Amino acid sequence: MNLSPFHLAIPVYDLAGARTFYGEVFGLQEGRSSAHWVDFNFYGHQLVIHEQPKTAAQESVHSNPVDGHDVPVPHFGIILGWEEWEALAERLKSFGTQFVIEPYIRFKGQVGEQATMFLFDPCGNALEFKAFKDMSQLFAK
Repeated sequence: MNLSPFHLAIPVYDLAGARTFYGEVFGLQEGRSSAHWVDFNFYGHQLVIHEQPKTAAQESVHSNPVDGHDVPVPHFGIILGWEEWEALAERLKSFGTQFVIEPYIRFKGQVGEQATMFLFDPCGNALEFKAFKDMSQLFAK
């Protein structure tokens, strides 16, 4: 699969806290920045945190049920290799990360079996990180 990098800009009401979270907790490389925004290399994609007042989605969380869990909406994330996902889960745990949905295997024994975890950044933006044992099942029904 040949993918082009995506660009995603998200709101943060605490630029310094979010900068620390993405830079230190996740270990993402920082790119350009100003007094109001910061670029990060998000696994080869461009993630930009933009300072702005708290949004409605950051004030109160909406969720939808998936595999017995309340999945926060909206959310974003990345699909990692299995070992890279496991390493990230351990890194996040070592920082004392509070998970919305603890790392676990979803859809065990079914089409689309995957490892997943959900968490919030310090400004209430929901993130999901997942991995597939069989990447050919990414879009399988």
